[in-house]
Amino acid sequence: MALDVGDRTIGVALSDGLGITAQGLKTIKRKSLQEDLEELKNIIDGNQVKKLIVGMPKNMDGSMGKQADKIVGFVNFIKKRIAIDIEYWDERLTSKFAEGMMIEGDLKRKERKEKIDKMAAQAILQNYMDSK
Repeated sequence: MALDVGDRTIGVALSDGLGITAQGLKTIKRKSLQEDLEELKNIIDGNQVKKLIVGMPKNMDGSMGKQADKIVGFVNFIKKRIAIDIEYWDERLTSKFAEGMMIEGDLKRKERKEKIDKMAAQAILQNYMDSK
């Protein structure tokens, strides 16, 4: 399972049973740390997820910015409450890639806005699986 974590939303994607293809599952509208955690835990438990891949926003030069610090804090919050293997994955340009795919698919701006996060999570997970 992969996450594209933002300030207002969390994009979620799952792999198929063989770990070959990624599918965008949903976009969680963030409420509180505890509520976000509970929703993620329900998805993890309901899909027997064994590993969590979390997109790490890096600058183009590879350095980490403020958003990366927020992601690390959120992941540390998860680690203390859910026993699951978590790995960071470089998410540079995944949102642009996801938006490009949706523009190609002729989705309207409003539809793209609603789906961008789960599509970015899908791109993160697919990139991760393709590298293995």
